[in-house]
Amino acid sequence: MVATETSTLTVISVPTVAYLGNITYLQLAIGYLIGRVLVAFVLLPKYYAGDLVSAYGFLGKRFGSSMQGTASVTFLVTRLLADGVRLFATAIPVKVMLGVFGVDAPYWIIVAAIALMAVIYTTLGGIKAVIWIDVIQMGIYVLGAVFALVILTGKLPDGWLGAAFDAGKFQLFDFSSDIITSQYAFITAVIGGALFAMASHGADQLMVQRLLACRNVKESQKAIIASGVVVFFQFALFLVVGTALWSFYKGLAPADMGMAASDELFPTFIVNELPSGLSGLLVAGILAAAMSTISSSLNSLSTSTVSDLYQRFAKRKLADSAILKHARVWTVVWAFVFIGFASMFTTTEQPVVELGLSIASYTYGALLGAFFLGMLVKRAREADAIVAFLSTVVVVAVFILGVEFTVDGEQKTLAFPWYVPLGVLVSLVVGGLLSLRHPKDTSDDPEQEEVHAS
Repeated sequence: MVATETSTLTVISVPTVAYLGNITYLQLAIGYLIGRVLVAFVLLPKYYAGDLVSAYGFLGKRFGSSMQGTASVTFLVTRLLADGVRLFATAIPVKVMLGVFGVDAPYWIIVAAIALMAVIYTTLGGIKAVIWIDVIQMGIYVLGAVFALVILTGKLPDGWLGAAFDAGKFQLFDFSSDIITSQYAFITAVIGGALFAMASHGADQLMVQRLLACRNVKESQKAIIASGVVVFFQFALFLVVGTALWSFYKGLAPADMGMAASDELFPTFIVNELPSGLSGLLVAGILAAAMSTISSSLNSLSTSTVSDLYQRFAKRKLADSAILKHARVWTVVWAFVFIGFASMFTTTEQPVVELGLSIASYTYGALLGAFFLGMLVKRAREADAIVAFLSTVVVVAVFILGVEFTVDGEQKTLAFPWYVPLGVLVSLVVGGLLSLRHPKDTSDDPEQEEVHAS
């Protein structure tokens, strides 16, 4: 679970967040844990009771195949964009490393090489290979980060820890009154993080696929809650790395040190300051984190394409052997698409971890809102759900691109943790209002059932 959701963004960009600010990013992990607990006891029992292969099977069963197809297509596009960011981020340390040897390789070649390796074992091994290689890769980058932190702190002067505390680098909670535009204000981070986790682990095929691979619902509940605790400490590790880097580089701006992007901080330290063996291990760990994410995405993308889209449009049920054959073909197809999407983010100046979360949050609200609409609003029909879903995508886009808030005389945009809560709210309001057109659903009323029977 943890290896699947941890990507290159965590390894190279979370330290950047701490370097440029402090460790308030960790508040998101608190929200993540709350959201996972809700998924464990609200959504998972429904998946296991329905014996669903795809997360969107619930929407298909509740509303119909058109809603299932709409949600699945949204998943495909969102996953391509979000993991395109992750795949590009992997090229940053590789490019830094190759630069040391005088090799100036373009990003698209690096991206293509990484994607190719992920395709090989994803196509040959399927979900079992993906999960076990995820576990091995996680061990590489976590242990590598621990060793890097030990060596890094050994290079720091006495008193660096106290100086970092005095500079506010270890501030965990931010009780700022600006909860609308401040990304890591406590209320913003916890509420936004909780709903983000409910969407990512309850409505996103990538993670639900892992949960459904457990033996039973109890094992799945243990996995999702325990993974939240592990993620908290993993974030803490990389945030401390970022704070130590701040002390090592004396707080200099990345641009003043000749770095093209702020996310080159940790990769530059890895390549230039660590012993050659450990440096190679960390670069391998970063590549591992990327391929872990890409292989998982390729597997879930191909599964969703065949199960939710191909069989629906073909209007025929495929045998398991045919599904496997089609899934392998689609794995290769999506790999080429990934390379194209990753090339779109080569000029971004925002820390890639924030960019990746922003992209994922854009449609997560619509997905989670559709799930809540299906469970909470009994009157809602398929047309209501589709209109609410599409309305949510449009409204959230308007807030992201066209709405600004004035804070202390400065124009700011909506903080990305609010994208999912906003989407859920719009979905429930629009879908709920549209559902009032229909008569009340009395199928669960014993008295009404007796009347109909008579």
